[in-house]
Amino acid sequence: MRFRSRLRSRIILSFLAFGVGLTTLFAMTTLVMREWLEEELIEGTLQREVDKAVEINRENPNLGAGIPFTGIQGDIVGRNRFAQIPFDRRFDTGVHDITERDPATGEVRHYKLAVRRDEDFWGFLQYDITEQRRTRSVLAAALLAAVAGFGLLSLVVAYWLSRRVLRPVTELAARVERFQRDGRLDRLAPHFAEDEVGQLAAALDEYADRLTELVRRDREFNFDVSHELRTPLAVIRGATELLLAQPDLPEKARDRIRRIDRAARQSAELTEALLLLSRSERQGPSDGESSDVAQVVEQVVEAQRTNLGQRPVAVRIERDAPLTVAAPPAVLSVALANLIGNAFRYTQEGEVRIRILGDRVEVADTGPGIAAEDASQLFERGYRGQAAGGTKGAGLGLAIVRRLCDLYGWQVSLAPGVGRGAVATLRFPSP
Repeated sequence: MRFRSRLRSRIILSFLAFGVGLTTLFAMTTLVMREWLEEELIEGTLQREVDKAVEINRENPNLGAGIPFTGIQGDIVGRNRFAQIPFDRRFDTGVHDITERDPATGEVRHYKLAVRRDEDFWGFLQYDITEQRRTRSVLAAALLAAVAGFGLLSLVVAYWLSRRVLRPVTELAARVERFQRDGRLDRLAPHFAEDEVGQLAAALDEYADRLTELVRRDREFNFDVSHELRTPLAVIRGATELLLAQPDLPEKARDRIRRIDRAARQSAELTEALLLLSRSERQGPSDGESSDVAQVVEQVVEAQRTNLGQRPVAVRIERDAPLTVAAPPAVLSVALANLIGNAFRYTQEGEVRIRILGDRVEVADTGPGIAAEDASQLFERGYRGQAAGGTKGAGLGLAIVRRLCDLYGWQVSLAPGVGRGAVATLRFPSP
């Protein structure tokens, strides 16, 4: 399981992202507000002071100007003293940022220069902001360290809280996983408090009870019905054997009795397969039985010929390799009867080709075929493909085949044929 896909991990990451994001936002706001306030305070003050000094000097030309404050120097010069301006004359009225290197110490210093440029006077104030810039860098580093510290603290708190908050959920997941692994039904609700997790545990207990009861009733019903059907089917087959033993039986009647006998045999095989499914859904017992696939195919083809009727359909059985599977003949017959019976039922003309290969049986027909999107859904219970048309059926045959394959470890698939028709494949595991 990926780290980010766990609920606890998502809580930790969310808490960490919230803590770091909130701290970062606070730090950035602090820096921006400090910068804005500093710029507004210094620039506004300098500009007001130089404007005021120019107006005073204009009213009192002999007053002169001198700024007694630390870090601030300035002067008001008339038109006849423009040569004494100590800065680049390209600066116009306003506040400007200046960076200079001290020739004596080599230190880089930063200044704010406020200029008032009129026709008769030039005034300027220059304020050294080197220390403020240095303080701003220190503040930025401190805030960055605070963000990192609060992020680490958020991670620790998130880890601790996630363990404490999710402990009941983790325990519930562990108990459910243990139940799936061991198969032992253990009540969940008694192990949890009466909170949301306890309610979920109680709901799971109720669902497990209902599901267990449904499975039990389904298996008992399948077992009872299948078991009770065996007796009348045995009577029918016994009666057909007695009738077929009469030498003076007309041939037309003999054919009909053979059809009854084949139908009874198919019903008996299906009953036996359903009994296996109801008794051991996951074991697939064979009791050492094995089946010759070619022999079962021939029996199934003979039994399913009635589905062809009088249609011009040729049936070809090709044996490329001998094949034996570890399963009762009745089970194999039910699986093949569904695949071959469908091919006979939907093929109006052409041929049905049955190939017995080293590890599988392929049934290819020249019928209407199947849509690619129907290939996997045809094995779902009750689903009928587009090619079914008005053909009768409940859509259960292939679902039974899938269950038998799951029981014995086989693989079954359907695919569109080359050009037309469909190809059904029943693959067996390697011995």
